[in-house]
Amino acid sequence: MIRIENMSYIYPKGRNNIHTNLNLNLEENKIYGLLGKNGTGKSTLLYLIAGLLRPTEGTITMETTDEETGERKDFITFKRNQEVLRDIFFVNEEYTLPAIKLDEWSKSLGSFYPNYSEEMFRQCLADFDIKGNPKLTTLSMGQQKKVIICFALASGVRYLLMDEPTNGLDIPSKAQFRKVVSSCMSDDRTIVISTHQVHDIEFLLDHIIIIDNDRLLLNASTGEITEKFTFEYRIPGSSTEGVIYQEPTLQGNATMAYRKSTDPETNLNLELLFNAAITGLF
Repeated sequence: MIRIENMSYIYPKGRNNIHTNLNLNLEENKIYGLLGKNGTGKSTLLYLIAGLLRPTEGTITMETTDEETGERKDFITFKRNQEVLRDIFFVNEEYTLPAIKLDEWSKSLGSFYPNYSEEMFRQCLADFDIKGNPKLTTLSMGQQKKVIICFALASGVRYLLMDEPTNGLDIPSKAQFRKVVSSCMSDDRTIVISTHQVHDIEFLLDHIIIIDNDRLLLNASTGEITEKFTFEYRIPGSSTEGVIYQEPTLQGNATMAYRKSTDPETNLNLELLFNAAITGLF
């Protein structure tokens, strides 16, 4: 588990707080969707969780195995000790791969992660239709993104953070992304995906977190959300009883409403949920 306790972060040089007194637990065996408008601190929060930034106040701890005792314990992430580094992987939106062959890169980097699986790495590459042993810098940006995603999944870390992972992927690759993430999920793994491309991941997620700088607008499982709300298309002029939020579309009004006990459960519409949350409608 990752525990964020009374955490605040203020940018250097007197800029405004980006997070204030944030409390949040990220549990095992869940895929989280981290959503928010531009500039509301999604990427910053991932950097803080990964230990690449130090909270101004409060703590972020990560539960993993102590190297000396073999026992499970909490480590402060920004200290970046060995236990933290070997059990967390951050797929950044911006990345640069070295001008070396894929085999050399994976062998060198894989040696750092004790649970790294070369077999899984190769299977993920095959799923993305990446073959052979190319020089990394000869690959397109989309192919490089696939290589990083494949390695991240094969690294065997308990905590996997992804910032806009589907940016740069074509439509078939986005569908394949969902498949490889699902196939590489395990009971002891926690995955956090921050994205604006909500339709790329909405059927992949177990839990939704929506933030707005110092406010936590939503922190709920997808099951809790679809139990409480319905998401459907309604003919213009239909009853608005129970409606929280709606948008006109070619199919009718895309509608989010409170679910009655007699209503069937509907699929989650993450875009509607997000728009309703940021406008403070529930």
